[in-house]
Amino acid sequence: MSGILDLLNSDLGKQIIGGVSNEVGQDQNKTASVLSMALPVLMGAMKRNASTNEGAEGLNKALENKHDGSILDNLGSLFGGGVNQEVKQDGDGILRHVLGDRRSNVENAISRQSGVDSSSIGEILKVAAPILMGVLGKQKRQQNVQSSNGIGDLLGGLLGGGGSSQAPQQQSFIESILDADNDGSVIDDIAGMIFKGNDNNNNSGNSGGGLGGLLGGLFGGK
Repeated sequence: MSGILDLLNSDLGKQIIGGVSNEVGQDQNKTASVLSMALPVLMGAMKRNASTNEGAEGLNKALENKHDGSILDNLGSLFGGGVNQEVKQDGDGILRHVLGDRRSNVENAISRQSGVDSSSIGEILKVAAPILMGVLGKQKRQQNVQSSNGIGDLLGGLLGGGGSSQAPQQQSFIESILDADNDGSVIDDIAGMIFKGNDNNNNSGNSGGGLGGLLGGLFGGK
């Protein structure tokens, strides 16, 4: 997998989209759209948190223990009888930790952009967050990241498409979304940055046209 957004176009990604869609009772295309907006934001916030030694060490421990990637080994079982409350509670805790008091703003912004109600956005993210952590845990093992020192590079590689020549513009753009006014805040002006894409779709000078425009291009306007 070259980057986190490529996940949604893979066989694994299609299984995740289908399972999440059935779990929350939403159209698969809309679910894919929500995930295509949410996953880079969540990973970008994790990367920001991991920029401190304490944050990187905490994430590294989580990926070595509870979130080691094993959740991906049997997604059929995860979704087969409905996602259990333990998984959703885990997702809720991940979202609280990663987004903090900006969580509702992010959910509302994605809701307005995708046309999916905010309560469903919250449910989608609670299921997606543990899966995303599983993806990170699996990548950590595959890339043999042994210490917290490599966590930031792992996240940056997945956000940027896995290679310095593949999608540096995408990575820098997501970074700009996470801190629009450079004040160090984890998620900064996320709603405004998403909606900016709609207001400037015809402006060729706009760097990527906002998150909505960037992801719309990557996923064929889903």
